[in-house]
Amino acid sequence: MVSSRTVRRSLVVPGVMAIALVVASAASAHARVSPAVSVSKQLQLYSLAVPTEKEGKTTTKIVLTVPSGFSIDSFVPSPGWKRVEQATGSGENAVIQKVTWTGGDVPTEEDSLFQFLAQPAGPGTYTFHVQQTYSDGSIVDWSGPESSDAPAPTIEVKSSLGGGGTTVLTIVALAVAAVAVLLGGVALFARGGRQLA
Repeated sequence: MVSSRTVRRSLVVPGVMAIALVVASAASAHARVSPAVSVSKQLQLYSLAVPTEKEGKTTTKIVLTVPSGFSIDSFVPSPGWKRVEQATGSGENAVIQKVTWTGGDVPTEEDSLFQFLAQPAGPGTYTFHVQQTYSDGSIVDWSGPESSDAPAPTIEVKSSLGGGGTTVLTIVALAVAAVAVLLGGVALFARGGRQLA
């Protein structure tokens, strides 16, 4: 016998996935950090995606300024990119403040994708500053308000994502993260296939 809780969950998940796809597609024209909602004081995988919007140009450099209280632990390799970190302190006490990726060649309508493990210190809104350089030397500063043409990526950090059960907020966060990772994988696969052709 199927419980009403199972039925409700089976109805909620497709709806949440549809919402996540709409949110992801609406946000696809902007630099973004995902998941959009996460938990404080827990090490989690984050993705930074920056779209190449200029026709006939490529993205060659990305600079990420890390907000205070957002501690990056390690990075997932980004093939084709060289990474340089600026940090205060050293060893176990090093705090990464800025990350620069160079050497990329990401064409129009594709995203530069970078992933890292990080831990937010506490709940609140974390705002990232992203600077994007194109092959013609032009620069886009993703640092404006949400209503601007180049809004700064932000995430919301909660002390927890609910009680003992799975909440809609948890499902949305996981769905958006899964979509971001899927889109990044598709972009990398498509780019690799084009280079082999």
